[in-house]
Amino acid sequence: MDRTVVPDGIDLIYLNMPVEETFFRMLRHREFDVAEMSLSSYVMSHFTEDRPFVAIPVFPSRYFRHSSIYVNAAAGIREPADLVGKRVGSPEYQMTAPVWIRGILSDEYGVKVDDVTHYTGGEEEPNRPEKLALDLPENIRVKRIGPTQTLSAMIRDGEIDALFTARKPSSYAGPNGGVRRLFEDFVDVERAYFRKTNIFPIMHTIVIRREIYEAHRWIAQSLYKAFAEAQLRIYRELEETAALKVMLPWLNAHVEDVRRIMGDDYWSYGFKQNRETLDTFLRYSYEQGLSKRRLRAEDIFVPETMEHFVI
Repeated sequence: MDRTVVPDGIDLIYLNMPVEETFFRMLRHREFDVAEMSLSSYVMSHFTEDRPFVAIPVFPSRYFRHSSIYVNAAAGIREPADLVGKRVGSPEYQMTAPVWIRGILSDEYGVKVDDVTHYTGGEEEPNRPEKLALDLPENIRVKRIGPTQTLSAMIRDGEIDALFTARKPSSYAGPNGGVRRLFEDFVDVERAYFRKTNIFPIMHTIVIRREIYEAHRWIAQSLYKAFAEAQLRIYRELEETAALKVMLPWLNAHVEDVRRIMGDDYWSYGFKQNRETLDTFLRYSYEQGLSKRRLRAEDIFVPETMEHFVI
């Protein structure tokens, strides 16, 4: 963004906007040559006729999502098993964060995708559409909320029992409010999940319009190298002790703690080191009716980023 890293051979015009806008404009109108994109939306694009995008294994957003399960305090949901039979909201069924949440609930707690009824629509504003058309198995129940309703208000008012989302809803007011997290001790829960699975969930990747890539295949490696260089710079900046780079008073202690648990390359890019995480997500996408066949991690990234030259 600030041009301290420049991709080889590319004069990059950087547009900084909320991810919801980026995803909408790229998926609906393909406005950009390169864009950050929801991993779920990108996977689903493989089942369209023209397969409009390719991707490089760069992951600008990763997030443990146990903290993103919200429940109405009066709904009687005290543990994951209590979700069975309940009404669960998500801004979009195909959204990456709920895909991870549903998969984790299934794998770790036995709550299957068809154990609940899913409600979709805007979290804070009405009338949010699914960016990609859904064609789901009959056993998966997805309903649209009304044209004036929002999920944040519905969970507050008890019209839905739970909410799986990426953004904290405005109706959440802390652990003692009418809307609370299912896992208020989410840091401990998420650390235990990582220790058990070695998975740090991937939310977004970087896509290139297919016609751009096919005309200039070299740009995939050029972009990947630039993102990898930027990543190394950020790693170094987060370890700086002379002056903190982020407004967190114990930033260095947090970074040291993360490295002890997750290793030095805790936000890894690249294919091989993320294959297990990617294959897990692709299984979830298939199990939840979003993928028409189970893809492999090799199927979703350009071959130029699968291997590297050696001197």
